[in-house]
Amino acid sequence: MTYLAAEDFNTPWADVPDLLLPAYGETWLMVGITMALVVAIGIPVGITLHNTSELGLYPNARIFAVLNTAVNIGRSLPFLILMAAIIPVTRFIVGTTIGIQAAIVPMTVAGVPFFARLVQNALREVRPDVADMGLVSGGSTLQVIRTVQLSEALPGLAGALTVNTIAMIEYSAIAGSIGAGGVGNLAITYGYNRFDDNIMIATAVSLIITVQIVQFTGDRVVKALTR
Repeated sequence: MTYLAAEDFNTPWADVPDLLLPAYGETWLMVGITMALVVAIGIPVGITLHNTSELGLYPNARIFAVLNTAVNIGRSLPFLILMAAIIPVTRFIVGTTIGIQAAIVPMTVAGVPFFARLVQNALREVRPDVADMGLVSGGSTLQVIRTVQLSEALPGLAGALTVNTIAMIEYSAIAGSIGAGGVGNLAITYGYNRFDDNIMIATAVSLIITVQIVQFTGDRVVKALTR
């Protein structure tokens, strides 16, 4: 019986970029589309969460309780379980359960509650007397939200965006288990299933570097916005 050496399973390092770069582009495509949806939905939800609470501009216990419960439920399920649980919803929305489109649905469902809670926490850090001053000055509720709350909370919102983007990068890697493409799918298909150590190392290093760059950039933006 002939045994293959471990090196026989490994993709030559010279060929790794040909596999890694397209997968890396797919990862950012997933993360980019997901984050656009997460921000578009999560900011209004977070604003409503904060302002319907006791500390908000228009307290409403019933609306707050419904939104708060929905956000807590959305944040309770591990992403892998959530991804499997909403397969029928994913199939209904995009017509498939594999590929980038199928990954964007559960990533958005997981990302919106997380980001909404981060937005709520950022707005909570804004001093109440600043918002009260805006109301006393004759500003409407929407004007106070836009020009006072969101403006004063910009550093916190930038930090929230950074944290959520990193989470979506991690989720995109997990989504590779359903054939969503990206770095996660490459790691599973080649690194795990084919025992390709070179691909596994390359995917891990690329994700580590990516997260470091996103975190560094986010920290710089927060610092620039902090007054």
